[in-house]
Amino acid sequence: MTIEPTIHFRLDLRSGIAPYRQLVEQVLRAVESGRLRGGDQLPSVRDVVGQVTINPNTVHRAYRELEHLGLVEGRSGLGTFVCEHVTAGDSLSELRAGLQRWIRDARDRGISDATLQAMWRDAIAAREASR
Repeated sequence: MTIEPTIHFRLDLRSGIAPYRQLVEQVLRAVESGRLRGGDQLPSVRDVVGQVTINPNTVHRAYRELEHLGLVEGRSGLGTFVCEHVTAGDSLSELRAGLQRWIRDARDRGISDATLQAMWRDAIAAREASR
């Protein structure tokens, strides 16, 4: 009996968004929408490589990022699974609310949208550089 993957990845190589980041975002959206739930298994690295013709290290990086975010866990010899405590919209809703509070606070301090965007890009670049 073959189990169909719960998510099929797609990459847009012209988007300017790093491929590992696209994989992370697709999982985040699937969790938020309820298409992925606690206990669901992500496709194996080999399956993802076959789906989107990508370097296995890129898939490993995406899965590690998802583990760092507390959304998935690797189970030795079994694969990568969405954490049981994750429910639709759970983690992303909290993050989105925190981000909205941060933006409101920044605007209250007179920071322009252009400066907010620059701060966001700098923070992401710093995060990438620290890896």
